[in-house]
Amino acid sequence: MLSRIAEALFWIGRYVERADDTSRILDTHLQVLLEDSWVDESAACRSLLSVMGVQDVPDEVNRREVVTRLVDASGPSSIVGALGAARENARRARETVSTEMWQVLNTTWTQLPEVRRDSISVHDFLTWVRERSAMVAGVADATMSRDDCWHFIALGRALERADMTARLLAMRAIEGGPSWTHLMRSCGAYQAFLRTYRGAAGDANAAEFLLLDRLFPRSVFAALTSAEVCLQALEPASGRVGVSDGARRRLGQVRTGLEYRGADDLMADLPGEMERIQRACSLASDDISARFFPRGATTAWVSEGAS
Repeated sequence: MLSRIAEALFWIGRYVERADDTSRILDTHLQVLLEDSWVDESAACRSLLSVMGVQDVPDEVNRREVVTRLVDASGPSSIVGALGAARENARRARETVSTEMWQVLNTTWTQLPEVRRDSISVHDFLTWVRERSAMVAGVADATMSRDDCWHFIALGRALERADMTARLLAMRAIEGGPSWTHLMRSCGAYQAFLRTYRGAAGDANAAEFLLLDRLFPRSVFAALTSAEVCLQALEPASGRVGVSDGARRRLGQVRTGLEYRGADDLMADLPGEMERIQRACSLASDDISARFFPRGATTAWVSEGAS
């Protein structure tokens, strides 16, 4: 497979997942501000933008500024920018992605301005974004062979999901952060959580479920495991000692750190642990780019000096 096609597929997975997870995080934040009038709105909004990696946050910021930065801003870090970037990457890999997947991404992009304008509330728009993201993921899973093309999309999705779930969990520690119930609902995990723990809801159980559960696909542990499986399928280990793939090694280290520690230990320093996961995902992404999407060396033309 051409590296440019592989890169486009990888980023389709990442950008669609980014739009989905950003909509979940933002919807949860706005719901908390709406339900709790005692929350310091400016401090909570600054903390959220910091968790989401937004730079140059002003001292005074309100929910409208948060929506502008995370929904409408230019660049792939916003919802609109991420969906546009996913559609552009699908156009570049048009000969590889299925027709149904291209149609879903293209229709999402063309309908986005109208839906954004006509939505009664931000919540309605964010719900539409989640529905379209789920449709993209479902079409990809239903219409693509489980070959390298699908593995690159799934790898991007899993890596982004681990990073964004870590960001969502980091919100629990910020000022005016959401409750565990809000976090569970934002991940679509509440019903699965109640079935797993048979109604024994509690902070420790909720943290354990979102961090460590092997069966729920949006848990940090499950997302990291999925990313490792995709990397192993793309490049099976051939050596006799250790793991030579830098991305697999980084993800395996942070996954092992989760697997063999209890929720209580992780909760003791939740922001620090979530930052460690985000850093590992970022470094793994750099390793993947260097391994599978190498950039050609740029030729520097130097004029010959007069002898």
